[in-house]
Amino acid sequence: MGSPGPVCEHPRMGAWDAVAGRVAGGATVEFRPTGSSMVPLIRSRQLVVVAPVDPTKLEAGDIVLARVAGTVYLHLVSAVDPVRKRVQISNNRGRVNGWTGHGRVFGICTTVDGVPRVGAADKTRAA
Repeated sequence: MGSPGPVCEHPRMGAWDAVAGRVAGGATVEFRPTGSSMVPLIRSRQLVVVAPVDPTKLEAGDIVLARVAGTVYLHLVSAVDPVRKRVQISNNRGRVNGWTGHGRVFGICTTVDGVPRVGAADKTRAA
């Protein structure tokens, strides 16, 4: 990707905040992120569906929409710390973005280009 920022970039950074707000408010959203940091799990411009998540059910390997140090990412959960109620967020190329609390994990990616992500539907929460 070259520059720091979200793994899957949106044309405008404010759009990420808007998506996060909608998901945090209980909406399931569809969008086409761009970027290469999640390849091959998500390729640039593939249609993703993100639904509100129950962060207590997250596991390493889940793809989530989360805020880490002020930036919203659509990245992998790379580690889980249930005692401190937080998860570690990383891209699919080995870069760790950092730890974030459950309250800043907004949603889970349930499908990529119409293909369900295994186990993701069991981790969504009702609005």
